Amino acid sequence: QLQLVESGGGLVQPGGSLRLACSASGVTLDHYAVGWFRQAPGKGRVGVSCISHSGGSTIYAAAVNGRCTISRDNAKNTVYLQMNSLKPEDTAIYFCAAVWGMETLKSKFYDYWGQGTQVTVSS
Repeated sequence: QLQLVESGGGLVQPGGSLRLACSASGVTLDHYAVGWFRQAPGKGRVGVSCISHSGGSTIYAAAVNGRCTISRDNAKNTVYLQMNSLKPEDTAIYFCAAVWGMETLKSKFYDYWGQGTQVTVSS
């Protein structure tokens, strides 16, 4: 059974950076596409970025395009989300998820989810 654990969240000032990590256990991650999603208070879960199983294809939501970079290290069974120039509106719980298939920003296609990590952007 694939298990995912997010880490790297925290409190950061506007303009700052964070690197989130999604670590997998139980199964090797290299056959799975992985996505990052976020859920702000009172709002639904939305896709932020995703990466193909090989790392050769990535997709970014318009809200973060140019500020975030998704990457993966299959040897470490980990996917990363580097977030720069953070804004208060980036405040949310960030989740990673995995799917045996193509990468997509649509959460309904993902089968495995982590518990999330809180990101708060505030001065």
